[in-house]
Amino acid sequence: MNSSSGHSNGYHNNNNHHQSTPTSHRERGRRGARGFSRNGYNSRVSREEEESEKKLSPCTDFDMAYFHSYAHVGIHEEMIKDRIRTETYRNAIMQLQSYIEGKVVVDVGCGTGILSIFCAQAGAKRVYAVEASDIAAQANEVIKANNLSDKVIVLHGRVEDVDIDEEVDVIISEWMGYMLLYESMLGSVITARDRWLKRGGIILPSTATLYMAPVTNPDRYADSIDFWRNVYGIDMSSMMPLAKQCAFEEPSVETISGENVLTWPHVVKHLDCYTIQVHELESVSTRFKFQSMMRAPLHGFAFWFDVEFCGPATSSINAIATSPPVDGIQSKKRTNPNDSLVLSTAPEDPPTHWQQTVIYFYEPIDVEQDQLIEGSVTLSQSKENRRFMNIHLEYNCGGRSFVKETVMR
Repeated sequence: MNSSSGHSNGYHNNNNHHQSTPTSHRERGRRGARGFSRNGYNSRVSREEEESEKKLSPCTDFDMAYFHSYAHVGIHEEMIKDRIRTETYRNAIMQLQSYIEGKVVVDVGCGTGILSIFCAQAGAKRVYAVEASDIAAQANEVIKANNLSDKVIVLHGRVEDVDIDEEVDVIISEWMGYMLLYESMLGSVITARDRWLKRGGIILPSTATLYMAPVTNPDRYADSIDFWRNVYGIDMSSMMPLAKQCAFEEPSVETISGENVLTWPHVVKHLDCYTIQVHELESVSTRFKFQSMMRAPLHGFAFWFDVEFCGPATSSINAIATSPPVDGIQSKKRTNPNDSLVLSTAPEDPPTHWQQTVIYFYEPIDVEQDQLIEGSVTLSQSKENRRFMNIHLEYNCGGRSFVKETVMR
């Protein structure tokens, strides 16, 4: 998906674990669990604690449907064909090869296994490729076809359910969804971190930042709405209210350009994968204040993200001072003080399969240059299905106040 990418942490199926792998590897990948405690120190997780964690994150029917969707080869084809995405991950792995070579890696939501293979090519001693969907069977075949069964062990199940009987040095995952947090897969990375990552280990990507900005997009509005004013000489403007509802009721995933963006972006949320906790993902809120750089119709707000791949020298787990984006601060340009590798989905960067997510208004608002656009946005996991995202947007402009509520499903 989008992002999301096939990265599923899904349904446990013991019968399919590690076929055709050496016994020693198979045993390591089945038995009991070491964890990474929340204070950053190694601690063995007891069976009682482990079972308690599983009860807190049961596999629901919605989860099963989600995992099932990633059994379809088309989703993985789309992601792998996204060269920006796939080559950035490969470049990050090779750039950090010295931290991967001879080390133990977990690939959370391995999909067809391509990131696991990249890690094996970089010299990893062992890679646990965890995948909840049934594409795990194909991943295992791909691993065998590339003569890597001695290094890459496919575990078919959720990270909450599979067992790895050793600490790991590296966690890698392509967990990002549309608007970064859609699909809620980051929780699986957090679970893997707390169960297996040793002190001083690295997580790739290491940080993520979600941005938003007001946008103008008259062409999109004309194509979807104004079209109905004159259809082959017929006045069909009575269709416009329904057209607006159908076109703009839910978030739109599409590609916009930097020319559509009216202001510098605002940091909605900066995530440090070493310290973020699952409960922090349940609801994310921020207040924003923009100043339009031009006179134009305001059609909505766009959201995008970037992720950063850092080695241990720049990771927060080792307490090295960095200058990450601060929630709620506008940024003229993505700062990258550590010269780390960045995968960006910004409008001014080459397009990816994530594109951008746009929340459109039903009616555009005319704004003047330097006019203020203020408000707040809350992104929360749906009570019905935690993989859906509720969006509550309040904004005021030119003395008028508005509220837009929608669901990304």
